[in-house]
Amino acid sequence: MPATPIYEDAQVIAFRDINPAAPVHVLIVPRQHVDSAHALDAENVSLMTHIILAAQKVAIDEKVEASGYRLVMNNGADAGQSVNHLHMHLLGGRKLSWPPG
Repeated sequence: MPATPIYEDAQVIAFRDINPAAPVHVLIVPRQHVDSAHALDAENVSLMTHIILAAQKVAIDEKVEASGYRLVMNNGADAGQSVNHLHMHLLGGRKLSWPPG
Protein backbone atom coordinates (compact mmCIF):
# COMPACT_ATOMS: atom_id res chain seq x y z
CA MET A 1 0.00 0.00 0.00
CA PRO A 2 1.53 3.37 -0.98
CA ALA A 3 2.03 5.99 1.70
CA THR A 4 -0.63 8.67 1.93
CA PRO A 5 0.80 12.09 1.05
CA ILE A 6 0.47 14.77 3.70
CA TYR A 7 1.86 17.39 1.31
CA GLU A 8 2.56 17.40 -2.40
CA ASP A 9 3.17 19.77 -5.24
CA ALA A 10 4.65 19.55 -8.74
CA GLN A 11 8.20 18.95 -7.41
CA VAL A 12 7.90 17.02 -4.14
CA ILE A 13 5.77 14.63 -2.17
CA ALA A 14 5.81 14.29 1.63
CA PHE A 15 4.55 11.40 3.73
CA ARG A 16 4.99 9.96 7.22
CA ASP A 17 7.93 7.61 7.80
CA ILE A 18 6.82 4.01 8.38
CA ASN A 19 9.42 3.68 11.19
CA PRO A 20 9.21 7.05 12.95
CA ALA A 21 12.13 8.21 15.08
CA ALA A 22 10.08 11.06 16.58
CA PRO A 23 6.38 11.88 17.05
CA VAL A 24 6.59 13.86 13.80
CA HIS A 25 8.73 12.08 11.20
CA VAL A 26 7.99 13.04 7.62
CA LEU A 27 9.94 12.21 4.46
CA ILE A 28 10.08 14.90 1.80
CA VAL A 29 10.94 13.33 -1.54
CA PRO A 30 11.53 15.07 -4.86
CA ARG A 31 9.69 13.67 -7.84
CA GLN A 32 12.85 14.16 -9.91
CA HIS A 33 15.29 11.32 -9.37
CA VAL A 34 18.61 12.28 -7.78
CA ASP A 35 20.58 9.48 -6.09
CA SER A 36 21.72 11.46 -3.04
CA ALA A 37 22.74 14.87 -1.73
CA HIS A 38 26.21 14.20 -3.09
CA ALA A 39 24.73 13.84 -6.59
CA LEU A 40 23.22 17.34 -6.52
CA ASP A 41 24.81 19.80 -8.94
CA ALA A 42 24.30 23.31 -10.32
CA GLU A 43 21.52 22.07 -12.60
CA ASN A 44 19.28 21.03 -9.70
CA VAL A 45 20.25 23.50 -6.98
CA SER A 46 16.74 24.99 -7.06
CA LEU A 47 15.37 21.54 -6.19
CA MET A 48 17.16 21.62 -2.83
CA THR A 49 15.69 25.04 -2.07
CA HIS A 50 12.24 23.75 -2.99
CA ILE A 51 12.64 20.76 -0.65
CA ILE A 52 13.48 23.08 2.24
CA LEU A 53 10.52 25.37 1.48
CA ALA A 54 8.26 22.30 1.38
CA ALA A 55 9.71 21.24 4.75
CA GLN A 56 8.73 24.64 6.18
CA LYS A 57 5.14 24.10 5.03
CA VAL A 58 5.08 20.60 6.51
CA ALA A 59 6.45 21.91 9.82
CA ILE A 60 3.62 24.45 9.97
CA ASP A 61 1.01 21.84 9.07
CA GLU A 62 2.43 19.47 11.71
CA LYS A 63 2.55 22.30 14.28
CA VAL A 64 6.27 21.98 15.07
CA GLU A 65 7.45 25.27 13.55
CA ALA A 66 7.43 27.05 16.94
CA SER A 67 8.89 24.28 19.10
CA GLY A 68 11.51 23.32 16.53
CA TYR A 69 12.30 20.54 14.13
CA ARG A 70 15.32 18.87 12.56
CA LEU A 71 15.98 18.39 8.85
CA VAL A 72 18.21 15.41 8.00
CA MET A 73 19.61 14.06 4.76
CA ASN A 74 21.63 10.87 4.93
CA ASN A 75 24.30 10.50 2.25
CA GLY A 76 25.74 7.02 1.67
CA ALA A 77 25.44 3.71 3.47
CA ASP A 78 27.59 4.66 6.49
CA ALA A 79 25.34 7.66 7.11
CA GLY A 80 22.22 5.51 7.03
CA GLN A 81 20.97 6.15 3.49
CA SER A 82 18.99 3.00 2.71
CA VAL A 83 17.15 4.28 -0.39
CA ASN A 84 19.09 5.60 -3.38
CA HIS A 85 16.78 8.52 -4.00
CA LEU A 86 17.34 11.94 -2.46
CA HIS A 87 14.99 12.61 0.44
CA MET A 88 14.87 14.75 3.56
CA HIS A 89 13.62 13.69 6.99
CA LEU A 90 11.71 16.23 9.06
CA LEU A 91 11.72 15.24 12.74
CA GLY A 92 9.98 17.02 15.59
CA GLY A 93 7.35 16.80 18.28
CA ARG A 94 9.85 16.15 21.10
CA LYS A 95 13.17 17.46 22.34
CA LEU A 96 15.86 16.06 20.04
CA SER A 97 19.29 15.28 21.46
CA TRP A 98 22.72 16.03 19.98
CA PRO A 99 24.80 14.41 18.67
CA PRO A 100 22.15 12.36 16.88
CA GLY A 101 24.10 9.13 16.41
